[in-house]
Amino acid sequence: MKIIYSPPKNLRPMAWLLSGLLMVPLFTACSGSRDSAVQPPVDDSRVASRTQNNPAPATQPQQAKKKGLSTGQKVAILGGAAALYYLYTRHKNKQEKGAQGKYYLSKNGRVYYRDAQNRAHWVTPPAEGIRVPESEAQKYRDLQGYNNKQTGRTLSDVARDLPQTELAPVPAK
Repeated sequence: MKIIYSPPKNLRPMAWLLSGLLMVPLFTACSGSRDSAVQPPVDDSRVASRTQNNPAPATQPQQAKKKGLSTGQKVAILGGAAALYYLYTRHKNKQEKGAQGKYYLSKNGRVYYRDAQNRAHWVTPPAEGIRVPESEAQKYRDLQGYNNKQTGRTLSDVARDLPQTELAPVPAK
């Protein structure tokens, strides 16, 4: 007795369906618009990653740094967390994009801004610190980096104390 097996009739369409489903991720990855996708943050603190298209910011002449400070005025130097929080508070209400635009404080305690392509750029405090009139710098005296002190609150502590509505999500890596 000879038994003949015929393949099920729904097997071939099922194979086509599964093959098509396996191709969907390939087509969606290749056809998406790059402008709408959130791009990873850029860490501008790494000097080696700078290219011709992203040069290091030009240093300001000494006269520009001292602008607004008289010789008789007491000055505090803000570095580290104090400098970052100072920059954040000065830029948080701006509407522009880029380094001179709006700054965000992330939930992890880092400060960043978004460029014209909506990429996040981490902000790093200047190595020499920021010279600020002492009367204006008093609100940053409990943060690390105020007059180069190593103790004090970090930006993570500040982010924990702020209402969640003031914090921005951490940019995707």
